[in-house]
Amino acid sequence: MKELRRADLALLGALHALLEERNVTRAAETLALTQPTVSAMLARLRKLFNDPLFVRAPRGLLPTPRAQALAPALKQWLADADALVAGQSFEPASALRTISIAANDYIQSTLLVPLLQRLRQEAPQMRVAVRPAQTDRIAELLADGELDLSLTGTTEITSFDLPSRTLYDERYVCAIRESHPLARVQTVTLDQFCSYPHLMVSPTEGRFAGPTDVALAQVGRTRRVVLSVPGFLTLPEVLQTDDLIAVVPERVLIGRSHALRTFMPPLQIPGFDVVALWHPRVHRDPALRWLRELLATTALELQTASAGSRSG
Repeated sequence: MKELRRADLALLGALHALLEERNVTRAAETLALTQPTVSAMLARLRKLFNDPLFVRAPRGLLPTPRAQALAPALKQWLADADALVAGQSFEPASALRTISIAANDYIQSTLLVPLLQRLRQEAPQMRVAVRPAQTDRIAELLADGELDLSLTGTTEITSFDLPSRTLYDERYVCAIRESHPLARVQTVTLDQFCSYPHLMVSPTEGRFAGPTDVALAQVGRTRRVVLSVPGFLTLPEVLQTDDLIAVVPERVLIGRSHALRTFMPPLQIPGFDVVALWHPRVHRDPALRWLRELLATTALELQTASAGSRSG
């Protein structure tokens, strides 16, 4: 209790702002304080923790290992303190908050673009950092507070024990260029499907096998993947370069199917769900609960529109 009495909420809030901004001037702007005031608070923090906390670097302040170790617990403590004082109320229109979301380029284009449009309308003062998907570090980044939310496909999740919410289901379709020999075939057979070279997406590992190859193996067949690319959104352009076949999530091609022909795979390839993952420490955070509800609403509208286009 003695050490706790020496640290007031304003000091800890200043430390959090400095960790977020890595710059005294920007931290002062975030806190609505003057730069000398924040500099004085940093001096008090250094004395309190008996550590420099930050050292100057060419691009701002670099946190010491001690400051980095404090960051996750500090973020949780401030969130709990805020909830204790403010209860569960949250006003999107006036909220000052920075949110970090990770997703691959497909989910960014399909889901995050409409979400961010709604977010700008309903919570114009909130800031969002969109980060690339890092499926091998999801649990670590969420636990450390570097991420608030991760959006990913269920095929990319291994065994994370994290709160989650299913947003929508996705299926695979095949895409080829209009000049591909199969573009004139009414029903593509499995033999034809396997006889042409394939293109696939492997965001981080550069793999040449995926769910399609698992499905093929179950029926005793293989395909020849000649090109592996890290992102979905370049697929339409790459497909124009050769007589390639790409098996992709259907929504990847929304607005990008010009000069392409699509058809259903000639075998059963299980689809996947797109889910949101977060850490238990922010499960009751009012701002993030509101954001997850907005995300779910956006995804539901996307799912409804997609179902309508399929039936039509």
